[in-house]
Amino acid sequence: MSDTTIIKVDGAHSPRGTQGQYYLAEGVGLAMRLWRGEPPGLEKESAARDYETVGYVISGRAELHSEGQVVLLQPGDSWIIPKGAEHHYKILEEFTAVEATHPPAQVHGRDEKPA
Repeated sequence: MSDTTIIKVDGAHSPRGTQGQYYLAEGVGLAMRLWRGEPPGLEKESAARDYETVGYVISGRAELHSEGQVVLLQPGDSWIIPKGAEHHYKILEEFTAVEATHPPAQVHGRDEKPA
């Protein structure tokens, strides 16, 4: 029999990552995180991660730079970054987005800044 336990993360007490992300619910193969109020002018360091990322913009605007492509992200937009793709974000307006990662980004140090 499989595990049927429901997991809830209270938003007021979400753990925070080293890059400012809030960790939300996490399962065995999938996890969610929230980027809340990222300031404009911020350009995140480029990274290639050991997980796939699917995101959805709640508010604000940002550019996603990946493998020679630049995509404008606005409220209502969603995106996918394949596992291993070199990418970074440039925040244009205060930005809030939710992402899901597979496998979970926060497990085994996958979400830490690259060395």
